[in-house]
Formats: sequence, C-alpha cells, structure tokens
Amino acid sequence: MKAYPLLLSAVLLAGCQSATTTDTAQAGAGTASAAALLTPGPWRGELAAQGQKIPFLFEVKTEAGKPVVYLINKGLNGEERLRCDEISAAGDSATIKLHVFDAALVVRADGQGKLRGAWVKYDSKTPYRVPLVATAGEQPLFQSTAAKGSPFSGTWKTEFKDKTGKSYPAVGIFKQTGRDVTGTFLTTTGDYRYLAGQMDGSTMRFSTFDGGHAFLFIGKPNNSQGIADTLNDQVYTKIKGDYYSGKSGHETWTATLDPKAKLPDADTLTYLKKGESRLNFKFPSIVQGSSISPTDPKYRGKVVVVQILGSWCPNCMDETAYLAPWYAQNKARGVEVIGLGYERSADYDKAAPRLRKLKERYHIGYDLAVAGTSDKDSVAASLPQLAKFLGFPTTIFLDKKGVVRSIRTGFSGPGTGQYYEDEKAHFNRTVDKLLKE
Repeated sequence: MKAYPLLLSAVLLAGCQSATTTDTAQAGAGTASAAALLTPGPWRGELAAQGQKIPFLFEVKTEAGKPVVYLINKGLNGEERLRCDEISAAGDSATIKLHVFDAALVVRADGQGKLRGAWVKYDSKTPYRVPLVATAGEQPLFQSTAAKGSPFSGTWKTEFKDKTGKSYPAVGIFKQTGRDVTGTFLTTTGDYRYLAGQMDGSTMRFSTFDGGHAFLFIGKPNNSQGIADTLNDQVYTKIKGDYYSGKSGHETWTATLDPKAKLPDADTLTYLKKGESRLNFKFPSIVQGSSISPTDPKYRGKVVVVQILGSWCPNCMDETAYLAPWYAQNKARGVEVIGLGYERSADYDKAAPRLRKLKERYHIGYDLAVAGTSDKDSVAASLPQLAKFLGFPTTIFLDKKGVVRSIRTGFSGPGTGQYYEDEKAHFNRTVDKLLKE
C-alpha cells in the first residue's frame, strides 16, 4: 500500500477515463467481448504482491445485457457488494473500472479457464500494477484445515509497527466460527473495513479488496511467550502477525486479548489553534465556476457539518455512504453538509471529476469542493485554524453561529459491527444538540 504479465495490452496505458467511442458497432463488439471473458457467477481473484497472495471474491452478473462485477467483502455484520459497471474491452482484454476509485482490473483469458492480468492504480505517483489471476466458481478465500474452538474471537489491544519502528495503537475485533474468521482493526483515524478469512491450524489469515486497497493480515499465537493455554479448546491471549498492503506496504502487529481495549476519544484528537473558533475557507465547488464558504448565505443560521474527505479514502467512502442518505432525510431540519475533497492531484480538472464520480455513486445531495491534495500538510495549509490534523476522514461540527463546537477524527464504518452503530448514534446526538440551541 513488479513486474506484470506481458499478456496485458496497451489498454493499461489508457489512463483513468472510461473507454468511449462514437462507433456504436465497436461499442457493441466491446461489450460482447467483455461478456465473453466474464462468465456470470462467483469468482475468486488472487493478487500477487510482496511474495504473498491476497485473495478476494467477486461476482459477475448480466444486467441490461451487459456484464457487471460486484466486489464482495464479508465482515462482522454481513457483507458489502461494490458495484463495478464501467467495463470495456480492447482486443482480447477487458478493463473493469473499480467503483469510485481511480483503478481497474485489466484481464484476459489464459486459455486454461482462468483470467490473468493486473490490478492497476492510475492515480499512483509511480506505475502501480499488481499481477492478478482469477478462477470461476464458488471458493473460500483461503484454503484451511479444521479448527477447534474459537481462539481468535474477542477484543484485542493491538499495536502496529512500520518499517521505521514507528508504532500506532489499534483495537482488533474478531469473530471466529469454525474455520471462518471475520473482523477488523479500529485505529484513531478509522478502521480497516471488512476483513474475512479462515483459520489454518493455528494461523489466521484474512483479507479485503475494495478496488482501491488490498490488505492481507496474518496472525499466529505468540507461543514464544508461552501464552497459549490448552484446555478443552485452545485459548490464545496474545497474537503476533504481519500486515501487507498492496504491492509494497508492510507492518508487523502484536495483540493482547483485552475485552476493555479502547482507543483515545475521537473528539479530542483534532482541535483548533488557541484563539480560533471558526473555519475560514473558500474553495472551488465541483460545479465549475462556483465556490463554497461557510459564510455563504445558504449556511447562515444553520448547523453545518464539514466533512474532510477524499474519493480515494475507504473510510471516507463509508462515512459518505452514511452521510448522503442522512442529509436527504434531515436537511429540512436546518442542517447542511459541506464536503471538502482532498484528491491525489492538485489539478482541478483531474480532482473535480473524481469527486463528481463519488457524488454520482452515493447520490450526494450536499455541496462538494476541491480543497487540496491528499496529505496532512495540504489540509493544514488550507485550514490554518486547525492546530492538528491526523487523517481522513475528519468531521467538524459548526453551530448556528458558525462556531466550531466539535471535531471528530476518523469514522468507524459498517465493517466494525457495534462500533458503527455507536458512531451513528454519536453523530446524531451531536447534531441534535446543536439544532436545539
């Protein structure tokens, strides 16, 4: 978070725009070619990165005579299905644009009943291609052996450590049923979304792939410290493991079973500089030719929620999936939402279309602006009233007078189970309190 097969065609260099043609016959042929490659039904894909295999599940369906791909991620409270309907063909290859992300799967048949190709990220600063193989049919994420008991189930106080030795806290929440494990990690800036996998002996493997991010977690009981107790079933109290992100990201992690494990209060991590009480910004809207500021007449006398987000950010995607319908149901109460987008590119003509796609996908009715690039320094420079900014998403609540009343770092999404319900309840309590004033 190398090299790729030579079978990929020049379509890899097509960039982030959807394939278009003025020739209806060619478009029809492309759809037919893609449909011939993408057999309807369940599939299992496997990304090869860092000497590891990162598996994911997807389903191909035919809708209105065209193939549609659904990325499937399973978690604590069910599954999500991310619809990928921008599919084109060039020569013997098919390009599957991946949901809201500036990424694609580019594949072709290998003559042996499989698809081979690459996961391509177009918005990466350096060429980003990860080899891919996919096989049709109902299959588990991982091959596994029989499991006894549920030694990984529970809440875990966790610490991640990167290659430089820098560490950060997390809370792991896992549920094991037989061989199957679901769960996630919560951090101060969000969660790792839907994670699912299987237990193989004493090793737990789980993964996720949302189109923009591919994660693999491997965990084993930390037997070197003598913490595996054997009664009728095994009960682990410590775990050590590895976390692989895409083609280059790697961290290690350790965890201790702790039902009371929790993170710092998300309302205390981001705050204003001393003497500041308001936000002062004016950013270009994704509606070309217009701008957005909290002092605009539209927002006066209303509670305003400022969402700091990026279309590339999976936790922002989760928050947006909640905020968009919430806004539609609550805007008549006197509340507005402003989305400040920080994208991979500083070029408005590249950043705005990414946010427009997010708006279309999630039916966003509130205003979106292009505020900067996707790094902490850009946020700090564009919102100088903030004393500290930790990560995306961050949500800022303004009262009816435009005063900043609360700042919440991160968002616990639907992959976190009860934590997601708590997140929504907290959001509503905050807004309700401000509306009553």
